[in-house]
Amino acid sequence: MSEFTPFHRGGSGEPLVLIHGFTGTWEIWDPIIAPLEERYEVFIPTLPMHAGGPEIDGEPSVDLMLERAEALLDEAGIERAHIVGNSLGGYVALRLAANGRAKTVNAFAPAGGWAEGDPVVGETMDFFQQLQPMIVAAAENVDDVVATPEGRAIAVQFLTESPEVVSADLTKKIMLGAAGCTEAIALAEMGRTADWGFDLDAIECPTRFVWGTEDKILAWPGAAARYRAGLPDADWVILDGVGHCPMLDVPEKTVELIAEFAQG
Repeated sequence: MSEFTPFHRGGSGEPLVLIHGFTGTWEIWDPIIAPLEERYEVFIPTLPMHAGGPEIDGEPSVDLMLERAEALLDEAGIERAHIVGNSLGGYVALRLAANGRAKTVNAFAPAGGWAEGDPVVGETMDFFQQLQPMIVAAAENVDDVVATPEGRAIAVQFLTESPEVVSADLTKKIMLGAAGCTEAIALAEMGRTADWGFDLDAIECPTRFVWGTEDKILAWPGAAARYRAGLPDADWVILDGVGHCPMLDVPEKTVELIAEFAQG
């Protein structure tokens, strides 16, 4: 669990930043990295407090997470880029866009879109906190789990509706990355009390939301309420039969969505 690296960088062209979701690492983007590197200089950091990512000094907070994520762009020498994020990474992508760091932003089922006071926020954080000990226990036998289609399907059941397309190697990386997110329970507690709101009007770049109708973590359309109300002119793409991570379910379509939007 200590072998994760802090980022991936490759390809050439305009800068494109990919940001993973809660308990993930940069490696969850693996199915779409190679085709994107044919068109862009791709930078994929692992978020703070995740396996391989930087630590945070002080009490975890959404603002501190964003501050450190923005520092990762600074350290990489990236002033502005096309930014794509999934789940927690989608929220970070939108916040970076609000700070003027995005040429375009693609938010795949981003966190933070709940209506104010929606009890599903607490329920979602309960889910993560209850799931984490099971993930850690399963990771102790990760090779056995990923050795069968049934095991792999259970391992990624909340991320994808098409577990058969996720390789054993990637399933293993996803499991170990999640188990290696040692601050997962604290991060979920942070999410429970966080103020997810921010000035959506500050996002001036072209903005697209992509949501799967079968998302088991941030269910469509309830988890998108704030964004649908606050960004009525954004582009919305709803993917029938797709789960929480489109890059796993429909990698070719995901590449197409990213590239067409970045080209304008």
